[in-house]
Amino acid sequence: MTKLSTFGAIAVAVVALFSLSSCDNSPKSDNSSDEKPKVNSTLKIAYVEVDSIMTQYEFCKEYSLILEKKSQNIQNTLQQKGQALQAAANNFQQKLQQNAYTREQAEQVQAGLQKQNADLEALQARLTAEFQNETAKFNEALHDSIQHFIDKYNKDKKYTMILSKSGDNILYANKGIDITDEIVKGLNKTYKKGSSAKKEEKK
Repeated sequence: MTKLSTFGAIAVAVVALFSLSSCDNSPKSDNSSDEKPKVNSTLKIAYVEVDSIMTQYEFCKEYSLILEKKSQNIQNTLQQKGQALQAAANNFQQKLQQNAYTREQAEQVQAGLQKQNADLEALQARLTAEFQNETAKFNEALHDSIQHFIDKYNKDKKYTMILSKSGDNILYANKGIDITDEIVKGLNKTYKKGSSAKKEEKK
């Protein structure tokens, strides 16, 4: 079975989160003329390092570990069953060469091995689908938590646009508009409050 990817799948879900609509509600100019459109002089832009969200946001860290553990459990289960099936197939071939079976017995054993192989493939498909569904749910929850915080955060900050910086997708950005630390601290503060509230509800 191909190794299930957790970190990569989650990272993709974060990259496009930080794009906010422009606050400029002025009427659109007529582009039919040769004049260049005027640039909004009040444009206010910031960016967030995606890698920092992935490695420092507690919600992301915790669930990444959960998904990683689940992925490893799936790998171990399939590997053990695959090895058992391979051992049974090898044993069948060895006895077949030794003429230890009648033709009817050999056909029965072979049919049993084929069924085990089909069952293993079905199990792999089911576990993979379950893992992908769980990863998708986590990505959705991660997206919602970040977007909700960004919306609340920007009510006071009033940025025209908040960009996500991942690797070299932004060619140049002044460190003065890097708000990563603020976002990470705010996300973790909000997450801790939510976690505490859930614990109190369970009591």
